[in-house]
Amino acid sequence: MAPDFKTLKQSIMRFHQFKPTSLIQNKRINDKAHVDGQVGYSEEFIENSRGMQLLTCKWFPVNQEPRALIFFCHGYAIDCSTTFKDIAPKFAKEGFAVHGIEYEGHGRSSGLSVYIDNFDLLIDDVSSHFSKISEMGDNTKKKRFLMGESMGGAVVLLLHRKKPEFWDGGILIAPMCKIAEEMKPSRMVISMINMVTNLIPSWKSIIHGPDILNSAIKLPEKRHEIRTNPNCYNGWPRMKTMSELFRISLDLENRLNEVTMPFIVLHGEDDKVTDKGGSKLLYEVALSNDKTLKLYPEMWHSLLFGEPPENSEIVFDDIVQWMQTRITTLQVKANNHEAKTSNLITSDSV
Repeated sequence: MAPDFKTLKQSIMRFHQFKPTSLIQNKRINDKAHVDGQVGYSEEFIENSRGMQLLTCKWFPVNQEPRALIFFCHGYAIDCSTTFKDIAPKFAKEGFAVHGIEYEGHGRSSGLSVYIDNFDLLIDDVSSHFSKISEMGDNTKKKRFLMGESMGGAVVLLLHRKKPEFWDGGILIAPMCKIAEEMKPSRMVISMINMVTNLIPSWKSIIHGPDILNSAIKLPEKRHEIRTNPNCYNGWPRMKTMSELFRISLDLENRLNEVTMPFIVLHGEDDKVTDKGGSKLLYEVALSNDKTLKLYPEMWHSLLFGEPPENSEIVFDDIVQWMQTRITTLQVKANNHEAKTSNLITSDSV
């Protein structure tokens, strides 16, 4: 008797989600700090609610207490521990502690490579880890900034939606809140993806669009760095992953008006991966009273990693200046509130 549809689907899923232990690299917990000059680095594997090992990493200033916390959300198919290794220390030298996590199936975290079965579970993992870090010791007194690039920008917006009052600000770098028309499949292709995804969700797509790296990263040597990095994924997207990215992009595009946290959104004018129109729309419709839009002529998608140094430095300086201003503003508000509270107590006692 031929197997029914449900049995066939389960068999395919078991086959394609199986990952031999030998392919899960460096799962030993490592919390030893590696200090390089002014900046310390540490990493640790944590277990999520589904029993998977996720790599977390941290860069921090060695000779001073961090002035604030940055929680970095990386993009699709890359990691944070190696791709961000030259960028994060720059923020640490400016006095920020930078925390990152590699999502399920990304970087050195366990899971089928770049397979996202449910984006909501990915958000739960990131929110749980970042919230725990925020609530540890003296971190409770520090300002908390979310930072995300591309798909990581979508993660930032969804983290804010999950805990609207928790975060002190968001830095959105070419956020995936609307996929650029140049990268978007036709309606017929999207319908085909949705139909096939239900049967073979973990299969790599047989429908190939433009090479994302060629469109995202301007410098050829930086493209080569990603292509040869074993922690980054260079294959075609998986069916369910594509479906989830389309779902999340559409959901965000339709609910950008719900964003209330202070934010800065930065986008290259020549970005062919995520739509700068999405960043403009976010700036226009978000309910936040504190919002900034920066557009950079002739810059591409990967603003901090893939541009010439003189371009990346402009973006970096804009981000640092924005955070420094927010920290000062928030501290003034806190001091004023404390003074008012003290005056009320004094008046009551009299």
